[in-house]
Amino acid sequence: MKTFLTGAMIAAATSLASPAAAQLQEYEDYTISDSVVELTTVTLTPGQFETYLEGLKATWIAANDVAKSLGHIEDYGIYANMAPSGGAFDLMLVTTYPSTAMIGPSKARYDEFMEAYGQANIDSANETVLKLYNEIREIQGVYMMREVEMID
Repeated sequence: MKTFLTGAMIAAATSLASPAAAQLQEYEDYTISDSVVELTTVTLTPGQFETYLEGLKATWIAANDVAKSLGHIEDYGIYANMAPSGGAFDLMLVTTYPSTAMIGPSKARYDEFMEAYGQANIDSANETVLKLYNEIREIQGVYMMREVEMID
């Protein structure tokens, strides 16, 4: 009898731990957004937070302001990790694109951006990356995501 009860308890525990067959259907119960979010996680050398932000203002933010004004991106933001633990990132750079198509190569978008931003700004940004960023930061990862939106 004890063996039967033990077997029954294991079977019950296993069935409770197993996920039920998925019942949700895309476009009925949830949708996946058209927009794509690019997340870049960055670790900084201690004491270089403000230095890096200053560099971003002159490079990444300036370029994203132009891209946003042209409609190439929807938005962007910088997020600081307020509870870092060992090996965690310090900053997250986030760019939201209207669609997957806006991530891919496009000569028309490239030409439009270069006309608005200018080669001098590109050259200056590249110099900042080579001389400053590579000394004070490490990119830990780049992630591409889409929001999953539940339908009520």
